[in-house]
Amino acid sequence: MKITFYGHASLGIKIGDVNLLVDPFISANPKASAIDINTLKADYILVTHAHQDHIVDVEAIAKRTNAVIISNFEIASHYGNKGFENHPMNHGGSWDFEFGTVKYVNAIHTSSFPDGSYGGQPGGFVIEGEHKNIYIAGDTALTMDMKLIPLQTKLDLAILPIGDNFTMGVDDAILASDFVECDKILGCHYDTFGYIEINHEEAKRKFFDKDKDLMLLGIGESIEL
Repeated sequence: MKITFYGHASLGIKIGDVNLLVDPFISANPKASAIDINTLKADYILVTHAHQDHIVDVEAIAKRTNAVIISNFEIASHYGNKGFENHPMNHGGSWDFEFGTVKYVNAIHTSSFPDGSYGGQPGGFVIEGEHKNIYIAGDTALTMDMKLIPLQTKLDLAILPIGDNFTMGVDDAILASDFVECDKILGCHYDTFGYIEINHEEAKRKFFDKDKDLMLLGIGESIEL
């Protein structure tokens, strides 16, 4: 499993020969100007919630690649009504896809489209594929529901927001990593704009002091599990 960071909360995940794209907010992010969305491969696009900084490139990429959009019922239906192939889910539900199993799990946040229309309830994804298990928290506060995840899935990586203000900050993300019983963390949703700028060295030190590994990838950088 190869995971590439495209800035903010945008990720590429390659599982075998299948390419997933998560929350594509790239073309409108000046920090990701080196990434050309027309070169990105996507068989599936996973959307955690409807906010603009998570969906801005969904339609352009799905139109070019014919990717299946996986999200909650309301978001999937929104894109389905526009003619895009989709797979609707809801909290607690899971589905076996060609690349592995996806479970849609709780998140505490808000979710509306840029025009203010309802975007359903926000969520995160637990993905089990290629003998590796990851948790994509999406935009969320710290929540006790995270403790349910390790009861069913032993995680190899937790992808957690750490920018604070709109989501968990570093300290709450450390607690979240305890809740999900995973000490390998990929940070996301930080530095994109002023409200969520962080001190990288301080964040890494705080995780290190708790015997945890916080990875902060440069935009375009990848890791392999």
